[in-house]
Amino acid sequence: MRNLRVNLLELIRRTSAELPDDVFRAVDVGTRAEEAGTTGGYAMDIITKNIDLARRKSQPLCQDTGSILFFVKAPVGFDQVGFEVVAKAAVAEATAKGYLRQNSVDSVTGKNSGNNLGPGSPVLHFHQHHGARLDVRLILKGGGCENVGVQYSLPDTTIGANRDLEGVRKAILNAVVLAQGKGCSPGILGVCIGGDRATGYLHSKEQFLRTLEDVHPDPGLAALEQDIVKSANTLGIGPMGFGGKTTLLGCKIGSLNRLPASFFVSVSYMCWAYRRQGFLLSEQGKIVKWLY
Repeated sequence: MRNLRVNLLELIRRTSAELPDDVFRAVDVGTRAEEAGTTGGYAMDIITKNIDLARRKSQPLCQDTGSILFFVKAPVGFDQVGFEVVAKAAVAEATAKGYLRQNSVDSVTGKNSGNNLGPGSPVLHFHQHHGARLDVRLILKGGGCENVGVQYSLPDTTIGANRDLEGVRKAILNAVVLAQGKGCSPGILGVCIGGDRATGYLHSKEQFLRTLEDVHPDPGLAALEQDIVKSANTLGIGPMGFGGKTTLLGCKIGSLNRLPASFFVSVSYMCWAYRRQGFLLSEQGKIVKWLY
């Protein structure tokens, strides 16, 4: 656990203030796709300026800290309880320093904890592996984009979606239409085909750990990912729902086995402020690589 708190604090700072390079490149492509003088073009220009300002001033990209999601791959025997204690301390310190806004409230009383700590905050997902290094990744997922996530149970006669990839396509595009600009578009979709209601949503969020330039190893799903982005960007929803050519920056799809009686399609929506970062730690507790 040596140096872990310091490293986690820097991870939180970078995640909050610095958009990953692959996301910035996608935003740049979207900005150039919008016509000058249009509302969509103006929105993309503001987004680009926001990204630059946040990085230069080391301040949050968004006023919504969002859900604090840690994904940790750890060596066998790793002290998960100890990591959770250190991670919570780092979150509280990051909040005090202004890297994170005070954004966690009691669901019954509405009282803000003031330090982003409380039941369910932060969220930690642990997975063991046989390697010696600690792989820690962080996603900050805002409430606005979380609000427009949706889960479908196929077949769904209301959208004409059967239990096949074409039905999955119809469900995903319907989610985009329902979201409009409310998820702070242009957005990124994480999708899970299959699983149950809980694992489907989790796996859909795990898709956000992939880079936007990553190509799915399954040719059928790789083609579907590309088709969703291309089709969504013809809908005219555009940046922030103001109209334009850039509704989605990316779509990442995973799949889990399912029960014969169930066929879920879980769609998680990420806003343009696609805040994710991660690092690999050596056995000595030093950062050996930033992952994004």
